[in-house]
Amino acid sequence: MRGSPARRTEPLSGAESRAGRLHLIAGRLCLNFANTASGRGMERALEHLVSYDTLLDWAVHSGILGSEDAAALAALAVRQPAAAREVLSQAIALRETIYRLFTAIAERRAPAASDIAAFNEWLARVLPYMRVAAADSGFDWRWAEPRRALDSPLWPIVRSAAETLTEAPHDRIRQCPGHDCGWLFLDSSKSGRRRWCDMNVCGNRSKARQHYRRVKAAAGLA
Repeated sequence: MRGSPARRTEPLSGAESRAGRLHLIAGRLCLNFANTASGRGMERALEHLVSYDTLLDWAVHSGILGSEDAAALAALAVRQPAAAREVLSQAIALRETIYRLFTAIAERRAPAASDIAAFNEWLARVLPYMRVAAADSGFDWRWAEPRRALDSPLWPIVRSAAETLTEAPHDRIRQCPGHDCGWLFLDSSKSGRRRWCDMNVCGNRSKARQHYRRVKAAAGLA
């Protein structure tokens, strides 16, 4: 199916990347992160995480980071460029692991043991940074000194994936069937019949293609 990891990914330039503007339609942070590559049904998917800065752009866009934290991490990346490149590589590897795990769930098949193991390595890496802190309503989770760690934008994604794997209804995990799409989402609709990542995009494109085929078929029969 369109979740196959064998397809090539074509990187965009930093100026072309829509990392800071991608639609956040998935319903869970980890699934929105999985959707930072576009056109997964194509021979070459489009890669929006093309630099550490674009990772920060997406983190701000998705609400992981505030502008001040993002600026602090951007400055740290300038001082540690090799480390920033390594974090970007790790971010893409994490994303692909998450994508394969949830694609398997959407296709009602067992995830690969290697992907579960890889995700558990991430979980073990992130857990030491979690803290409990007092909040207005009682207590809440906090992260330890995120401005000092280049990989801190990935920590909430790992937590989101763990919570989605263990708590979300797996029969509501979907993969968009749109042509050249393959984005993932959690169907939180009342009816449980959501089909498209975005009805205004993939849904309307599908309707337009169906209309075109009907018109073409009718012309051939005339």
